[in-house]
Amino acid sequence: MPEPVPLAEVKRLLTEEAARRTLPREAMLAQQHAEIFARLEPEANRKLIVELKGLPFIDTPLATKIADTLPQYPEEVRLIFSKERVVLDEAQITSLLEIVAHHR
Repeated sequence: MPEPVPLAEVKRLLTEEAARRTLPREAMLAQQHAEIFARLEPEANRKLIVELKGLPFIDTPLATKIADTLPQYPEEVRLIFSKERVVLDEAQITSLLEIVAHHR
């Protein structure tokens, strides 16, 4: 399975490509989406993903999803993990939210 690409990186890649040539319609829409929703710069996003992957219950796809959404509340974390086979306790949720808050 290929590695997920964080939204901040998509924004950077599409912006660079748009400077070189006219993007197709789908790529322009993806760029607009990335510009609206990417909240961190690519380097800050990478650092957050690395730090999140240090938690034993988070893999790369989840770390990328968390870095893209930057949850602020326990309910948002539970929603992200709702499709996973992991049930987080309050201490795990708190540690995850602290890491995210540190990178905001």
